[in-house]
Amino acid sequence: MTMTPLRAVKGMNDVLPDEIGQWHRVEAAFARTMALHRFFEVRTPYVEPTSLYVRTIGEVTDIVEKEMYSFTHHDEPLTLRPEGTAGAARAYVQHKVHNTEPVTRWYYAGPMFRAERPQRGRYRQFYQLGAEIFGDHGPACDAEMIDMLVGFLGSIGIRDVEVLVNSLGGAETRARYREALVTFLQPRTELLSETSQRRLSTNPLRILDSKSKQDQDALAGAPTIHDSFDDADRARFEDLQGHLRALGTPFRVDSNLVRGLDYYNHTIFELKGAGDKLGAGSTLVAGGRYNGMVEELGGPATPAIGFAAGLERLVIASEVAALRGAGAVFIAPLGKNAAPHALVLARELRRAGIACEADTRGGSLKNMLGRADKLGSALAVILGDDEIAANAVQVKDLAAQTQERIARDRVVEYVAARLAASTPALDGAT
Repeated sequence: MTMTPLRAVKGMNDVLPDEIGQWHRVEAAFARTMALHRFFEVRTPYVEPTSLYVRTIGEVTDIVEKEMYSFTHHDEPLTLRPEGTAGAARAYVQHKVHNTEPVTRWYYAGPMFRAERPQRGRYRQFYQLGAEIFGDHGPACDAEMIDMLVGFLGSIGIRDVEVLVNSLGGAETRARYREALVTFLQPRTELLSETSQRRLSTNPLRILDSKSKQDQDALAGAPTIHDSFDDADRARFEDLQGHLRALGTPFRVDSNLVRGLDYYNHTIFELKGAGDKLGAGSTLVAGGRYNGMVEELGGPATPAIGFAAGLERLVIASEVAALRGAGAVFIAPLGKNAAPHALVLARELRRAGIACEADTRGGSLKNMLGRADKLGSALAVILGDDEIAANAVQVKDLAAQTQERIARDRVVEYVAARLAASTPALDGAT
């Protein structure tokens, strides 16, 4: 009986070695950006109490209602994390970090899980890069974060980024606007899509985020949240824009920009780009303020802001090339006596910090050099009976197609110097 081949769960994808090199370059550029801005890595569990997300994200949001992977184990309701902010805030409160530092800057990278419909760059197990700042009330902090993200996207080859900003004001402003929006839309209920009709009574601000032309037509002439601002909200939002102008960071105010999670207030933002690669869903990074979350989780009143970016989407949008095999050496032993000599040389190179592979299967030089080239190796070290007798090796530059005979006792020194001169650096960030 032939067994049907097993496949990955729909929306949960393998990332193979010939793809991972580009991921590594994006991750390295992000880590460098974080280090330059003095963010420190935090790692939180993949599984959290379900109540954490119900309390922070909102019980009637799409994520909580239909997109979370939740289960019960030993009578404890648990959920695979659908996003990173709530777990970071829980860790901040649990470990009383506010007692040890006035401002905390954390970043994270790792898998998240949402049972949503898979599409290009959006999967059910997906990888996020994100960061949070606790303890800085902004808006200068907000502007610096947005400017930092423009620089990061530029460092991975994403140019002409569109920055959208808005403010949801404080809790009272949001409540006033919710009431005004519902009052406007109720007579137009039949004009709304089925999804937005449901949201009208549960989470009406999400209707503003609808891409449906039907909903957009129904929203024509609707009040904006700016109409509900008090003086403090207005002044804060104007300060944010002033700081962005001072930084020279182009932006556009989008009064219909909302975030799908209930915890946001005041500044929210999105960075869009690479529409030619991603299609209509060209949002690369999104985030905003959530000043009430730490207190909601049992900590002191603490201002906070954060963002998240889907790594898969960044890889699709970026133009950085994978460095698979860059800086690596391929050792090609020829003849039955060469394999042990190749193993000894490979160990010496690795102890010197040089990545290498010795192909001890046997075979022709042509086939081994072809494999070395396919792996992206920078140099091939050829070691046959003649080289062993002469206590030497042949070092071939696979890109330049040049070859040089080197004394055996100089191989490590020679290879290290050649690699140092030829290996490109990872992308920086501003």
